[in-house]
Amino acid sequence: STIITMSSNHWLLAWLGLELNTLSILPIIMKPNHPRATEATTKYFLVQAVAATLILCATTMNAWKTGQWTISHTPTPATTTLLTIAVALKLGLAPTHLWYPEVMQGSTTGTALIISTWQKIAPLSLLMMTHNNLNTNLLLALGLASATIGGWSGLNQTQTRKIMAFSSIAHMGWLITALALNQALTTLTMIIYITMTSTIFNFLATTMTKTISDTGMTWPISPTLTTTTMLALVSLAGLPPLTGFMPKWLILKELSTLPLISLLLLMTSLPSLFFYTRLAYFMTITTPPTTTNTEYKWRFNTNIKPNTTLIMTSTLLLLPLTPLLYNTT
Repeated sequence: STIITMSSNHWLLAWLGLELNTLSILPIIMKPNHPRATEATTKYFLVQAVAATLILCATTMNAWKTGQWTISHTPTPATTTLLTIAVALKLGLAPTHLWYPEVMQGSTTGTALIISTWQKIAPLSLLMMTHNNLNTNLLLALGLASATIGGWSGLNQTQTRKIMAFSSIAHMGWLITALALNQALTTLTMIIYITMTSTIFNFLATTMTKTISDTGMTWPISPTLTTTTMLALVSLAGLPPLTGFMPKWLILKELSTLPLISLLLLMTSLPSLFFYTRLAYFMTITTPPTTTNTEYKWRFNTNIKPNTTLIMTSTLLLLPLTPLLYNTT
């Protein structure tokens, strides 16, 4: 369904792709048969249905004004503004973000990974296809609001999935800011965001970590995985010399003509840095004793997922390849 949305240049086919995308994930969210999963599915469906209705409304207005349904020809300001708001609702951008942490918390770790990565590709591709007609000021305002709210709201969370939800909102803020400046940079930012988020969710799924206090017990499970995940969290915060610094560095370079927006975006990354650092601190500095008094081997074997090495390496070591990646996306 995402491929339908990306490959078509007709608004109705794109809308159909978005609807297929939404309806396909509903059974996946609902699969655990838990009341919280059912609640998350209902919230997700209602929000996505409202966003899809707004997109259909915007595209009908566009057809009424221009006489055609081509995505790349969407010139009217009313249409592009309504479309931007609808896609912001689908992506969970602030101020239309309140559904997103609740749905993430009600899903399993694997489903939360799909919602925070794959499900964002189709709506974002629509924004990229209408890139030339979008309101830059609106995109920058949405980006700044999302980066701010994602950072501040994540400070008070103890559940790892909710922390990742607010982390995703903050990253989407940087992504929408990139979209207002440079389309190629948006693609690179999205690829790096998906890689880093997949790495953290891979760790959460492997160690079955649900809360911050659980992370303090992950060291005996796999010291190597825990150590590299601590570095991945620092990368997600955007500190050099790790991969996560690359998109922020390039976005700030593009924003050099708007010093106030650059400064505000930099300030919003500080709360995010705090809660990533807190997670890293609980994970590796407060390590519990790994010795036991019994001579029996009682701990379960950890099943490290096969793609862990690849995505962990990508999350940590791609910064030297910045010129290559920036010029080829």
